[in-house]
Amino acid sequence: MTLAVICSGQGRQHSDMFAVTGEAPAASALFRYAQTLLGGVDPRRMVREASPELLHSNRYGQIVCTLQALAAIEILRPSLPSQVVFAGYSVGEVAAWGVAGVFGHSSTLDLVAGRADIMDAVSSPGDGLLFIRGLARETIDRLCAKHGAAIAIINPQEAYIVGGTRVSLQAVMQDARELQPITIALLPVMVASHTKLMSRAAVEFGRVLNATAAVFPLRSGLRLLSGVDGASVSDVRLGLAKLARQISETVNWAACLQGCVEGGATCFLELGPGDALSKMARGAFPDIPSRSVDDFRSVAGVQAWVASRS
Repeated sequence: MTLAVICSGQGRQHSDMFAVTGEAPAASALFRYAQTLLGGVDPRRMVREASPELLHSNRYGQIVCTLQALAAIEILRPSLPSQVVFAGYSVGEVAAWGVAGVFGHSSTLDLVAGRADIMDAVSSPGDGLLFIRGLARETIDRLCAKHGAAIAIINPQEAYIVGGTRVSLQAVMQDARELQPITIALLPVMVASHTKLMSRAAVEFGRVLNATAAVFPLRSGLRLLSGVDGASVSDVRLGLAKLARQISETVNWAACLQGCVEGGATCFLELGPGDALSKMARGAFPDIPSRSVDDFRSVAGVQAWVASRS
C-alpha cells in the first residue's frame, strides 16, 4: 500500500473543522502553540466563534488550515503505512513539508504565519481568486490575457483558479458567464495567490525558508511533491526554491495528483479542512479510494479506514 496524503489549502475552513483532531492528546501541544500565533485565542474556540471574514482572512486561514494538517498527521502517524507520498494545495504545500517531517511542527506554523503576513503586505484591497469549471484552458488563458488576470491553480477536469485584482476578476467573470461555464464563483480568499502580484512576497518568503531548519532527505519510503509541477523533491534547496516560487507562480494540482499516482498511490487521504481535494482525486482517478478526515467522526474511524486499505 502507498498512501497519498494531501494537505488542503484555504477556503474550506468551518466551525467544526477540529471535530476529529481538537481533543486528541497527541495534538494538544500543537493547539497550544498555534494559540500563541492567534493572539492568545484557542484555535478550537476561534473557528467556532469567529466571523466568516476573520476565519477566511489570510493569516488566520493559513494558520488554522496548516494546524489541521499537522494535528491530523500526529494522531494518524502510528497508522501510516511505510510508503507515503505527500502533496499540498497552495498553503497546504507548506503543511505537506511539515507533515512529511522536513520542518518541525512549530516551525511549519511559524512559516505559514510569516507567509501570510508577507503576502498581506504586498496585496491590495480587492485582490482575490475566482473558480471556473467547464471552459477550455485556451479560453481561460485568453480571458486572463485580456483582463490582466492569471491562472493561479490548474485543477483536474477543466477546473481552474484565476487570480487578480477585483477589477480584473469581475471582468473575467462577466466575459466567462457569456460562455456558460459549469461553475463560476469568487473564492473566500483575499489575496491573488500564485500570480505575479505576489512576486515580492515570493522573494521574501524564499529568504525565510532558507533560514529555516530542514531535515532532508526523507526517510526511506516517503516522497514529497512540488506544487508547481508535481515533481518529487530530490534536492532540498531546489525544493525550497519552488516552494517559495509557488506564491507567485501557477500551482499545477492536476500534475500533483498525477505524481501521486505515478508514485504508486493506492489511496488518497485529505487531511482537511473540507473534502475538495479528495473529491478532485476521486474525479480524476475514480478507481483509487479517496477520503478526507472531514468524512469521519472519530480518530478511530480514520485509522480504521487507513488500515483497511493495506
